[in-house]
Amino acid sequence: MSKTLLITGASKGIGLATAAHFIERDYRVINVSRSACTLPGVTNLAIDLSDIDFLKRDSEKILNAVGESSELVLAHNAAVMTKETVRDIDAQSLQQVLQLNVIAAAQLNTLLIPVMQARSSIVYISSTLGTKAVANTHAYVISKHAVIGQMRATCQDLAGSQIHTAAICPGFTETEMLQEHLGNNPELRAEISATIAHGRLVQPSEIAETIWFCSQTPAINGAVIDANNGQVER
Repeated sequence: MSKTLLITGASKGIGLATAAHFIERDYRVINVSRSACTLPGVTNLAIDLSDIDFLKRDSEKILNAVGESSELVLAHNAAVMTKETVRDIDAQSLQQVLQLNVIAAAQLNTLLIPVMQARSSIVYISSTLGTKAVANTHAYVISKHAVIGQMRATCQDLAGSQIHTAAICPGFTETEMLQEHLGNNPELRAEISATIAHGRLVQPSEIAETIWFCSQTPAINGAVIDANNGQVER
């Protein structure tokens, strides 16, 4: 049986880099996303995870793509970041962010855990904002805190299964999402880089390597891994 990575949101950024990293290590890669991953050999499942009813339509498609895998790495990577504050957030916007960033992962877990063999893994992509907060990113901060809680609950629920889990908290990473959030402002980028010990943004390939490490290392079961190039303390 083959080894398989099923990752959400592999069309760009961290997801794309992670798909490439696992392909180089002879894994089958399945991308679950509205947008296709352009890497050769990736199986693309065009699924809208922001729709709470996606499993009603797509469960069979996902299970058929996974097939019989000797090891399944399930990487919950897809996410959306919005701008709002506690003063102006509305329930519908919060619900939409939580669906993609948190609930879709829970739905995929219930579908795929029954077919996961020992030494499989579930890797959650949280954020530096999963352990702290900044202004004007209210829904995203809530969701990324929830991702860490979801991972910890996963660890407890899967005790004895030989399936391990971890949450990775990337810092400011060179992705399209971050550029959009910064408004492609070079001064703001320089200001952010000054808060990082290495003086630069994290590269998607560095997070991909961290996802690989977590997927292959059962000893870190239940761990929260910071991957931020070091934060400069003020």
